[in-house]
Amino acid sequence: MHSTERVISSKHLWGGRIMSGLPALFLLMDGGMKLFKPRVVVEATIRLGYPESVIVGIGLALLGSTLLYLLPRTAILGAVLLTGYLGGAVATQVRVGAELFNIVFPLFLGGLLWGGLWLRDGRLRELLPLRAF
Repeated sequence: MHSTERVISSKHLWGGRIMSGLPALFLLMDGGMKLFKPRVVVEATIRLGYPESVIVGIGLALLGSTLLYLLPRTAILGAVLLTGYLGGAVATQVRVGAELFNIVFPLFLGGLLWGGLWLRDGRLRELLPLRAF
């Protein structure tokens, strides 16, 4: 066993999978909708100040980052990329003067992504040992 391969309890592993899976499902759906560009997505993107021409590229970046996050070998890279994506979402919502929910929701998703990853990935637990757990 390598030093980065720690034994993770079944409870932590399943908790991490659930905690990671919920935001991942949302992000996969969001990214997929950007590929198909229904009217509601186009209108929302334009309202946020982005041209329609960037929607598919944003969707591909989101889907790629989320898939990296879901694969155990690349999960940390995916989490970093998703953190950047979600940070951009927060900045966009702040810039347009959105309601508090729209600003906080990406932060909540990021917290779930990282919390779930911490529970299910021994490498991250070694980097960020939280003694309370």
